[in-house]
Amino acid sequence: MILEMKVPSPGESIKEVEIATWLVKDGDYVEKDQAIAEVDSDKATLELPAEASGIITLKAAEGDAVAVGAVVCLIDTDAAKPSGNATVAAEVKDASVVAATPKKEETKAAPVVAKTYAAQAPSPAAKKILDEKSIQPSDIVGTGRDGRITKDDAVNAVPSMGTPTGGNRGSERTKLSMLRRKVAERLVAAKNETAMLTTFNEVDMTAIYALREQYKEEFKAKHGLGLGFMSFFTKAVTRALQLYPDVNSMIDGQEKISYNFCDISVAVSGPKGLMVPVMRSAETLSFRGVEAEIKRLAIRARDGQITVDEMTGGTFTISNGGVFGSMLSTPIINPPQSGILGMHNVVERAIVKNGQIVIAPVMFVALSYDHRIIDGRESVGFLVAVKEALEKPEELLMDNNVKRALEL
Repeated sequence: MILEMKVPSPGESIKEVEIATWLVKDGDYVEKDQAIAEVDSDKATLELPAEASGIITLKAAEGDAVAVGAVVCLIDTDAAKPSGNATVAAEVKDASVVAATPKKEETKAAPVVAKTYAAQAPSPAAKKILDEKSIQPSDIVGTGRDGRITKDDAVNAVPSMGTPTGGNRGSERTKLSMLRRKVAERLVAAKNETAMLTTFNEVDMTAIYALREQYKEEFKAKHGLGLGFMSFFTKAVTRALQLYPDVNSMIDGQEKISYNFCDISVAVSGPKGLMVPVMRSAETLSFRGVEAEIKRLAIRARDGQITVDEMTGGTFTISNGGVFGSMLSTPIINPPQSGILGMHNVVERAIVKNGQIVIAPVMFVALSYDHRIIDGRESVGFLVAVKEALEKPEELLMDNNVKRALEL
């Protein structure tokens, strides 16, 4: 029986996918549920499992765009599974045939050497000028008879100003994946279709450093999770979103949609590029809950298991460029959302506290927002609220009870 395998629908809004990588070769025997291909949609990379065991015949090439429901391969379910010994014997036989075949002696034709004096050769006057300019005749294209370099050629020749003549200067053209193309389209749309503006502030991370230093080992021993910056930032952001609900809103045509929940999109780096899975109802999560959910989503993104549903939605985005060493940036809004918070690296800087110059760990933070729906007062107030919560986490994020907040 020949089974036709068709492209399943990754989501109701997705009409086609792209064959990113075939994990098997044409004619291979595959087992049921074995991953046979990776397919890109405009939202995620998904694995395509075999629907039955048998010999596979591929009907699409890597890079092909295939409509949802189209046949991508055939599986002959009546085909017998090849035995391991038969395969080895065949390989040995093939190797024996190759070894027994006498090699033909290769004869190399002697290179033909042009004996034409004029070809690429300067006239005596031209040679003197080229020597004065320290220009090699091989660097000049002669316009004289048979390619001879004339005096005018030498006069008009310009010495090379440090142009490299060695090393690898090749280039390669590769097709962008469907996911990368969609990301590019969305980024350009965000720049062109929103009134995007960015406001900045700085955060003294001293209090968070102290809390992490004091409780991170106990937190890890109790919950099996690291106590990172993301839980503090997520809690600070959800608090600020509730204080400034316009930042947690979106424009839909001529209407504004406001949400009474905070679905926080978190930008993570995956094998196919940047992905933005969503923490649902993040305002209800504890510190432990945030850390556990971020770890789960990051692992699924890294392993290519993230689903479209896990990346759909989101009312606000947090992007942490600091893990790559970024000092400051202007993050681009993740449409149709109206705001994104950019985190950056922490650097010891000289700041003023109580009239004294002290050294403190400082992070620059950036809020990019859609000015069509968020005014300056809301954007600045939101970022100040985030700053205040991060600088006073015990009071504003933990209700003055650190152990209870960390569930220790």
